[in-house]
Amino acid sequence: MRDIFWTVVAVFATIILIPILLIQSCDIQKEPTKKIVESNKTVRVYINKTREIEKIDLEEYIKGVVSSEMPAAFNIEALKAQAIAARSYATARKDTYKEDGHPGHPGAELCDGVHCQAYKSKEDLKELKGKKWMEDYWPKIEKAVEETKGLVITYSGEPINQPLFHSTSGGKTENSEDVFSASVPYLRSVESPYEAKAPHCEDQQIVSIKTFVSKIKNRYKDCDIVEGNIKSDLKILERSTGGRILKIQVGNKILRGRDIRDIVGLRSANFKVRMGGGDLIFDTIGYGHGVGMSQWGANGMAERGSTFEEILKHYYVGVEIEKMK
Repeated sequence: MRDIFWTVVAVFATIILIPILLIQSCDIQKEPTKKIVESNKTVRVYINKTREIEKIDLEEYIKGVVSSEMPAAFNIEALKAQAIAARSYATARKDTYKEDGHPGHPGAELCDGVHCQAYKSKEDLKELKGKKWMEDYWPKIEKAVEETKGLVITYSGEPINQPLFHSTSGGKTENSEDVFSASVPYLRSVESPYEAKAPHCEDQQIVSIKTFVSKIKNRYKDCDIVEGNIKSDLKILERSTGGRILKIQVGNKILRGRDIRDIVGLRSANFKVRMGGGDLIFDTIGYGHGVGMSQWGANGMAERGSTFEEILKHYYVGVEIEKMK
């Protein structure tokens, strides 16, 4: 009887218990793998309008960024370059993300505003752009993103975390340290000759002297600039390699060109200023900070036969284009 009892127990274990344990073992092994794959394919984006965090497929997110950051009428090679730059930024934010996130969007590595990258969902684009735009351009955006799927910009074997871009350089981009605080090896000043079609390559803004002085004094209470001495109180002292103003004397203060750009609302910190009656006339060159890829320059290169890889390697010095690891 004892032998029969143990035989029954052995059969029960073989038929019932061992499969259960195997199933549980498989589940334990599979769960982390599922999470890893999912996390690599999605990004968390804080939507400013709803104040909610959305989990978005990475490549769908890139389509929404390209649609929002670059004119869809551009050459597809320029759109591909923009897609890779956008993916590189998103990937870098995922890699460096901390649980507390950014103060502006805790819990998400990205937001949908210009603080990170402008982003619109397909549904928002339909409402914003209309049916014809979706029919004419959405397939082109999809093609640009899908044909560069997984590609990012690397420097010394590592994905770059500052694939900066701007609308129009005005003929030459800037070294990063001349605009921002740090020197970044791949953000060097390069020629950008094909921007003639850019709508704001050259622009002009007129501000009354009275308004200008008022704006300066509102920002800098101790500035001694006065309307009657504006000609002697305003002097350009130093320009960057790309032409933007590094130092400008304003009364008793030395400011940056980007400070004036911000205060007055200029297209660029590459400007000349002259007097015209009771006004100051600012003649600007370029649109944006001027660091990294010029979008209109990228389109000009693409129209002349350059590939997305050639465009990116021109504007980001010493980089490679590789598949995400």
